[in-house]
Amino acid sequence: MKRLDSFRHQGLRRRLVDELMEKGITDKIVLEAIGKVPRHLFMDSSFVKFAYRDAAFPIGSGQTISQPYTVAFQSQLLKVNAGCKVLEVGTGSGYQAAVLAEMGVELYSIERQSSLYKKCKTLLSDIGYPKIRLFLGDGYAGLPGFEPFDAILVTAGALSVPRQLLLQLRVGGALVVPVGRNVQEMTRVVRLSDDEFEQQCFGSFQFVPMLPGIV
Repeated sequence: MKRLDSFRHQGLRRRLVDELMEKGITDKIVLEAIGKVPRHLFMDSSFVKFAYRDAAFPIGSGQTISQPYTVAFQSQLLKVNAGCKVLEVGTGSGYQAAVLAEMGVELYSIERQSSLYKKCKTLLSDIGYPKIRLFLGDGYAGLPGFEPFDAILVTAGALSVPRQLLLQLRVGGALVVPVGRNVQEMTRVVRLSDDEFEQQCFGSFQFVPMLPGIV
């Protein structure tokens, strides 16, 4: 990875981290992770020169690599520490997964599109993230048999909070999911007991839709 990650890229990441701090990201672990992940390696060659702009870009298959601010905001809402067991729903480009891995969590990630799953499996291993556990599957179903999770992060817009994912949280764990059709409310749901949940919203965002099944 060092050969592909130049001093120029590292400098651009430092500037990006400064920009995220100005926009209100305060979690030092999240900021350090953003500063370490080579975002340019997750992007189509035609967009690489824009890799450290705080913007989303297409990655093919109707998907995008999320805006760094959005990645940082969702990661901060998870409130996780190193060693926490985390499920990511929607691997996509793999960028968010790499950020979570840099935060030291034990990461499981599901992707429904086989082309993205195969691409990420190779890329993440090649650039230094072989411990991320990737699965091809339906994100709405989560990962039965691997629960409970300390936190679950959904990287696509769901029409409602997925019940099956809530049930895979440990008590005290949090689900972060954007909820809505065209514009989503960033939502965090904390599991208080076996059948009690507390929900809060944290502003409007736009995501690609969360879809069922495998393609």
